[in-house]
Amino acid sequence: MSSKKSLDASLAKLKERIANTPVKPAPPERRQLPLWPDLDRAIPNHLARSSLFAPIAPGRRKQHDRAEIASRDDVKILFTGKQFDMADCDVFMQALYEAHRAPLGERVIIKRGTFLKAIGRSNGKSDYEWLHEAFRRLFLGAIEIEAKRYKIGGTPKSSGLHLLDSYDHDPETDSYFIKFDPRILSLFDNKEYALIDWDKRKQLHKRVDMAKWIQNYLASHEPGIHRIGLKLLKEWMDYSSPMRKFKEAVGEALGELERPEISTGTRIELSSRREVRAVWVKL
Repeated sequence: MSSKKSLDASLAKLKERIANTPVKPAPPERRQLPLWPDLDRAIPNHLARSSLFAPIAPGRRKQHDRAEIASRDDVKILFTGKQFDMADCDVFMQALYEAHRAPLGERVIIKRGTFLKAIGRSNGKSDYEWLHEAFRRLFLGAIEIEAKRYKIGGTPKSSGLHLLDSYDHDPETDSYFIKFDPRILSLFDNKEYALIDWDKRKQLHKRVDMAKWIQNYLASHEPGIHRIGLKLLKEWMDYSSPMRKFKEAVGEALGELERPEISTGTRIELSSRREVRAVWVKL
């Protein structure tokens, strides 16, 4: 056999062997939340700028059924479940922090007492019960969201997103096992999330819930001077009392944010159109 024929025969055998070799499936893509500094917590911008987590009074939770919640015009959010408050927001952000170094969809173990301490609460029986109910609210509550770059839910082929995909308590180790739906990653797309200085958050003592909501809102914007009408703020916070009470409360909450140097130059003023607005400088 000539050298050419021998080479052709070898190539033919090699091609046959390659064709008959089973193709190994590619390893599953590792989907993971963005990494952020240990001293911060993160919240998606669209959630921080809405009434999903609201500074509501105790016992004032509404029960929603695909209700459109107040938010900016660049997003539409429908919510089903018992209304979230700002304490639920702290639980949500701490849970994200606990899970942000693990692949989404995998169970993450957290120590109950350590978790409660991290959000500034004690570890007594009432706090244990409260935390379990907070996890339950986050698990049962579901959002359908339509933003510029993504859409979750709202169609027969796409269910709503539960902010916590699952939670299980192990009393023997005093631990929880929590899991997040990988679809939650869309809410962080294009770096559209805010970083919350956790130490400064725990320094807030007056008008705490409202101050926390404003801290979330501030964190979702660039540093510098900002102005926003009180009418919009009242709507986004789902504040039901009269405007005069809201104006007083916002003024106190803005002042509280200056003490830990979250913002400065805060004030309530009239715009050139004679509309009442809040002004601050984000540091």
